[in-house]
Amino acid sequence: MEGKTTQEQRLDYLVEAFKAESPEYRDLQVPEDTEGKRRLLRSLMNIRMPREMPDDVLAVQDAYLSERAREKGVVTLSDIPVIRDGLSIWQGDITRLAVDAIVNAANSQMLGCFVPMHTCIDNCIHTFAGVQLRAECGRQMELMRRRYGSAYEQPTAVPMLTGAYNLPAKKVIHIVGPIVRNRLTPDLEEDLARCYGNTLDMCKGNGLKSVAFCCISTGVFHFPNKRAAEIAVRTVDQWMAANPSVVERVVFNVFKDEDKQYYERLIR
Repeated sequence: MEGKTTQEQRLDYLVEAFKAESPEYRDLQVPEDTEGKRRLLRSLMNIRMPREMPDDVLAVQDAYLSERAREKGVVTLSDIPVIRDGLSIWQGDITRLAVDAIVNAANSQMLGCFVPMHTCIDNCIHTFAGVQLRAECGRQMELMRRRYGSAYEQPTAVPMLTGAYNLPAKKVIHIVGPIVRNRLTPDLEEDLARCYGNTLDMCKGNGLKSVAFCCISTGVFHFPNKRAAEIAVRTVDQWMAANPSVVERVVFNVFKDEDKQYYERLIR
């Protein structure tokens, strides 16, 4: 891509590169407007299976996503007030946070969301990290299948650590939360608590001093938002008390006003 250095040129190049990978989409008509091209690129990234990509395309993708991160605005820990005991609440897009680790609410396949332009956190994180993230998740899952069999899926509350690639965070911790199918049970509540405790254990084991939790299981997994917040704060409080000065900052990242209100009442 010699000489093509503007963001619009990178976008045009990437749309064509991702289209060219598949005969099914090779002749897809490209929108003329920037937002339409962005949506198309994101959709092509979302449906792409985990596999390697040529280094020259990756270099352009990385430059493009780095500029997108700059455009959205990187949020550092110094931008987020501490409420008490190293705990914070921040409302917004978790892909903007420059922390040691962000937590991704994953599914048991651990490959991200394949639905084009879906608004779930799994989709957002994989989109703005770049295709390297899905490729790494795929490699880790392949190792698990070799060890445990071809039908292996990631169990609930067992975290997976990966790089963050083009995100401002250093690492991503992927975890499968409990699914509430009919009614909330004590076992499901315990599973959610283990999601928070096991993630913090992973931070401890890898020297990660700051972590941003999303609202695990409260979206399409149907865990009641208020109860999920109670379990999250209680579990983190207990873990921090038992492991003083190990993880220095925990950010509860919320998107909905409802969740923000629950956490504000719990953390004072």
